[in-house]
Amino acid sequence: MINVFKKVGTGVAITAALMAFSVPSMSAEALDIGKVGVAAKIEGLERVTQKLVPPPFLPEHNQVAKGGPKIVAMTMEIVEKEMEIAPDVFVQAMTFEGTNPGPMIVAHVGDYIELTLKNPKTNSMVHNIDFHAATGALGGGGLTNVAPGEQVILRFKATKAGVFVYHCAPGGVMIPYHVVSGMNGAIMILPRDGLKDAKGNLVAYDKAYYIGEQDWYIPQDKDGKYKRYDAPIMAMGDTMEVMKTLTPTHLTFNGKVGALTGENAMTAKVGETVLFLHSQANRDTRIHLIGGHGDLVWTGGSFDDTPTTNRETWSIAGGEAGAAIYTFLQPGIYAYVNHNLIEAIMFGAAAHVSVEGEWNNDLMEQVQKPGPIQ
Repeated sequence: MINVFKKVGTGVAITAALMAFSVPSMSAEALDIGKVGVAAKIEGLERVTQKLVPPPFLPEHNQVAKGGPKIVAMTMEIVEKEMEIAPDVFVQAMTFEGTNPGPMIVAHVGDYIELTLKNPKTNSMVHNIDFHAATGALGGGGLTNVAPGEQVILRFKATKAGVFVYHCAPGGVMIPYHVVSGMNGAIMILPRDGLKDAKGNLVAYDKAYYIGEQDWYIPQDKDGKYKRYDAPIMAMGDTMEVMKTLTPTHLTFNGKVGALTGENAMTAKVGETVLFLHSQANRDTRIHLIGGHGDLVWTGGSFDDTPTTNRETWSIAGGEAGAAIYTFLQPGIYAYVNHNLIEAIMFGAAAHVSVEGEWNNDLMEQVQKPGPIQ
């Protein structure tokens, strides 16, 4: 058994209900993984450090790989903190690097991703990371369990091209609890020769944005007010009762209702091609760009497959990430939404793209302004 709890402060009791949750061991020893076998083929490879950045932005990267495979190294710190996801609605979030979603990682097929994962001693729980992009049992989850005050280093080879979810998966009910508490992100593995359109031609993008959609399950008191807690442990029992309904109370893009609207809207110019990367670690979603299209959409984020074209809406299954490209042809505010419009408008799963440029009346024109019926 993993000790998933660390005492938080003095006089904090963990209820019997919390202690009753059974969490099977996820240690490498118990799972019989990570044993020494075929050696990694990393001798002589160039080592580069990737500086991770908060979403919706991506780290600096080459769209077409330069040179041979590399060891792409980065460091992530696990941050447990309170987050305000809507006005006066707070969650005890568990995060990678302090953001929901966690930062996007970018590499190319054939590269080795080497992650140093740190769990500061100020945290209260055991954490790990499961890469859907990785090959091996539990996506590295069994090799990366870290208690507060520990760090671990995991290296895996990028063998599949696409966009993939990563998330915390400590075992048992801790898996969904950590995921719906914000502890997920995505990694993009580009083909070494870049993205291709439906005819096999090279596709380049001027900008790329990463949108992480999150379902939250916030307990309410008898008066309907959303509760507030002092630590993830204290929120766990009540939150799990809401989770059992399978009905989120809030849905956010990038950690907060309105996080990608107004002054924080994504931006582009007429004529620019934008790559949109979208992840949902837990629930199915469907994405629509109001006023635009998915010129190219890679179903399930798989860059090895031929993209579909001119899509109005594209689905992303729970536990995966997707990719779509669009070249903006008109200026204005575009709404980027989960096209369950109840979830978009009433629950918060919406963002904006603010596009600058000259209006083209050949594409759209108001022939007559609103006025009296004649």
